[in-house]
Amino acid sequence: MTAAIIVSQARPNMKLNLQSNSGLKSDCAGNLMRLTLDKALAVGNQLEVEAINGTQHVVLTPTLAAQCGYSMESDPWGNTRIYISLMACYVDNKEDATFNTGLRLKMYSQSPSDVVSHDVTQTCSYSGWASREILCDRNYMEVSNYMAKPDDETKGLAQQDNSKNAIPDASDVAHGIWKMTFYTPEPVSMVLREAEQAGYGTRMTSNRLVMRSPYNTAETYSEDVAGVPMEVFRVSAYYKAPHGLNTVNWAAACPTGEFRSVDFTVNITMKLLQLNQSPLSLTGGVLFSENVISWHVPRRLTPLMDGSFKIVEMHMGINGQRLDKSQMATRGYTLSTTDFHIVVEIPVGSPDGYYKSHAPDYQYHTTYTVEPMLEVLWTDTKDDTRYKVLFPITTPLMPRPPSFQDNTVPEDRVFSVLLGTFLHDVELRNITFSTGVLTVEECHAKGFTVQEHSFPNGTKGFSLQVPFDADVVLKHNPEPLVTVYFLPLIFGFIILPEDTPFAHPVDLQASLQDVVLPTITGNCDQNNFYISVKYGSQGSNFQAMVGPQQLTPELAPAYNYQENGTHCTLTVPYTAMGTAFELITSYSIRARIDVLLFDPNNNWALADLYLSCNFPMITTACYPNGTMTAWAVKVESVPNLIPSSLTLKDKSCKPVFSDDRFAYFSFSADSCGTTRMFFGHYMLYENEIGLDYNGGKGVAYTSPVDPDYKQTVSCFYMVNETRTVSFNYKPRNTEPTAEIGSGQLVVQMRLAQDSSYEIFYRDEDYPVVRYLREPLYFEVELVQSTDPQLELILESCWATLNEDRTSLPSWDIIVDSCENQDDSYATIFHPVVSDARVAVPSHFKRFSMKMFTFAKDDEILKDEIYVHCDAVICDTNSKADGICRGQCVASKGTSDSRQQGIKGVKRERRSTDSTLQRRISSGPILLLDSNL
Repeated sequence: MTAAIIVSQARPNMKLNLQSNSGLKSDCAGNLMRLTLDKALAVGNQLEVEAINGTQHVVLTPTLAAQCGYSMESDPWGNTRIYISLMACYVDNKEDATFNTGLRLKMYSQSPSDVVSHDVTQTCSYSGWASREILCDRNYMEVSNYMAKPDDETKGLAQQDNSKNAIPDASDVAHGIWKMTFYTPEPVSMVLREAEQAGYGTRMTSNRLVMRSPYNTAETYSEDVAGVPMEVFRVSAYYKAPHGLNTVNWAAACPTGEFRSVDFTVNITMKLLQLNQSPLSLTGGVLFSENVISWHVPRRLTPLMDGSFKIVEMHMGINGQRLDKSQMATRGYTLSTTDFHIVVEIPVGSPDGYYKSHAPDYQYHTTYTVEPMLEVLWTDTKDDTRYKVLFPITTPLMPRPPSFQDNTVPEDRVFSVLLGTFLHDVELRNITFSTGVLTVEECHAKGFTVQEHSFPNGTKGFSLQVPFDADVVLKHNPEPLVTVYFLPLIFGFIILPEDTPFAHPVDLQASLQDVVLPTITGNCDQNNFYISVKYGSQGSNFQAMVGPQQLTPELAPAYNYQENGTHCTLTVPYTAMGTAFELITSYSIRARIDVLLFDPNNNWALADLYLSCNFPMITTACYPNGTMTAWAVKVESVPNLIPSSLTLKDKSCKPVFSDDRFAYFSFSADSCGTTRMFFGHYMLYENEIGLDYNGGKGVAYTSPVDPDYKQTVSCFYMVNETRTVSFNYKPRNTEPTAEIGSGQLVVQMRLAQDSSYEIFYRDEDYPVVRYLREPLYFEVELVQSTDPQLELILESCWATLNEDRTSLPSWDIIVDSCENQDDSYATIFHPVVSDARVAVPSHFKRFSMKMFTFAKDDEILKDEIYVHCDAVICDTNSKADGICRGQCVASKGTSDSRQQGIKGVKRERRSTDSTLQRRISSGPILLLDSNL
């Protein structure tokens, strides 16, 4: 027994009359007084117990407690029970019937001067004494015998001569006891003083003689009784009685230790197997299975009895208190006998005991502790004996590896796990992630959810939620569109109050088809490809191929590589090495760019773009002096072509310039094998660019399976003026096809400052101010195109009060490509000729009109107008009727003008290909009052 232990923190200044409500409760339990101290009263303090002996207070050290009949048991959380034998020292005994006990509990905090004291007193009455009472407590064995009174033994008898048993020194006799002989089993004699110095305690009351022995003293010994190890002591004591010196024989046997009988172990094991309960362990007369504790006490205690006996009473209890049959049935307890044993069976997990967590080798285990009591009353031929045993039992360590429940729903993109179950004395302290160890508080700070969950059976679990995009989550892509998310965890726990650490690993994994691949878009202008890459969910974690070349940091500046967090762009000239030429015509070249994005680690193609566009390029030029020039291009259909190897018909006529992709020829019409042909009013000069297959050493393309390269260069002359130029090349028979590139045709309308159409108003000049009937000069242009086969036609133009082109009122300016016949100030069309700014006149239209304003009932509605036009882009080679026949194709007198005034009539538009039609509008034109 430990009389001074560390328990919990106390609540100070408790009043004695509130013992039962303040965490202190005392009661009587047969031949014991019991004091219960709740953990809430002593959290974190050191407890010292003193026995109150009149005006004195005696500190109950462990040695003194065992010698005097006090024991104390405390669970790991500070719940404490103190048992006091009614025959203990410092108990006020009134005729072995009424017993007054007093204890002082002192609780010391960290400061020695800070002490909280509680005095507890209890009066117990007990009259059910047997001739012999044996008590087996945790730290001592106690036996008390009824002391026969002199009248019971000497009435009618003569006084005996006790001169041989005379007490040599009355000062050595306390309580009338002189000397004791211990049988170990060899006799060992001691006078009272020696016995007390050896730790034994004795007492003589009005009716009884008491002997108390701590366990494992020199004069006690072990004996196997029915397979159960018992601690035994046997003593003969000499004591002084009124009629002389008498003797008393004391004997006690209490169960301790482990089973030693193999046959008994087998029998008990077989019994549990018949009950479908697997045995776990045997110790101290106790057999453990997963669900039941079976405590076995010998039915016949041979050290205490010789002949026949009869069991009169048999009781089971918990924590020193008897239970009746209904209480036992409610808890599932059983009390039975066999031929050799009294058996107490207790379900593991009974509410009268408690579970405790342990972590040997950092692995989670539990034990269950319960304190049963057995009380037996038997009679033999002489006397009756009451035998009472308090026997705390703790199961062996039971492995309880935690299990986890993965509650992750991948679509929610959050890992969710529940780990358990644990006892209430387990706390989660930290979690180890792939990036390091985080406390629970740090987990919350990072946005992770950590919660503790309590379950109805008294256990608990811990849950964790971590988003997929957290930095502690590992990712892997087994397929281009699939992401596997990994969350390796190690939960770190401690067991209270010992702060014992242990850990449990958990690995979580979830898969989602959530990868957004990058996308590539592109367009062209007259000189460049413009490539835009929108990043996917993996960001810029890819590499790019531009044509046959990988986009390296060294190559990126040549393509004007730009990037931000979501996109990157490239500007690639159509002549760059990364492009391929598909087709050439007299006025253009069709080039293609191939862009591939790929994952270098897995060699996955993530996105690609094959963009073809026509770029303006005059490949053949014919000059009035008879000079002819031509560009030869290495096209994709002849991949092994070396441009420097090309010649004209005369093999000596080689390129004046060449590189890896181009060859440039310049020659006169009467040289290099050029032929001449007349027909009608035309003269045709023609030559051919090809390969010299017989050019000698170093000339490529000698294999008959290589494709031919033939490009015809032609010039048509009429009189002395150059009229037409065309060229072609002979492709191989298996020329690859490619998608047609697309571009955007842009039409703009501008207001010129005068009829020269040289200076135009800028956006910041609007609104432009004009006087009434002052001319307004408009120019409509097809921009960013050099195709002479396209012509811009104005279908209709009109003016409105508001910027909305569909608003009313409105007034027609051009109707069906003609002036409005209903307008007294008719629209005037102006011719367009080639000059430094105008390369293709058919791409322009110019007209002028007089400044006007809208009025109603001679009132000006608004002093500004907006001009809008619908334009159509036509193919000059088309023979179709309709708007594309030219400017002003409507017959006179057939116009359907809008009505001037508030109620404008909206004309139904002609059906036109929307890909060719363009809509343009001017900014506001403000009327200036001429009277100002």
